[in-house]
Amino acid sequence: MKKGIHPDYGYVVFRDTSCGATFRVRSTCKSDKTIVWEDGETYPLVDLDVSSASHPFYTGEQRRVSAEGRVARFQQRFGKVSTSRSTDAG
Repeated sequence: MKKGIHPDYGYVVFRDTSCGATFRVRSTCKSDKTIVWEDGETYPLVDLDVSSASHPFYTGEQRRVSAEGRVARFQQRFGKVSTSRSTDAG
């Protein structure tokens, strides 16, 4: 491995600003902000808008909302069809 061409690879704390979740991973990201982690060490802090802690795909909120929308749309389109038919058996 050549010296001086690779970025520094170390621990960085990422914070999800939408839900407040924090996690520490190794990364090449740089930041001027720092935070004291649970182990007492100071690490660079990178703020994120969305992470797996708040993204609808991982939390399941998107699937539930879209399913409710589908049911309402079905009832709106076909709910009247089943009630408007009379029971003419003849």
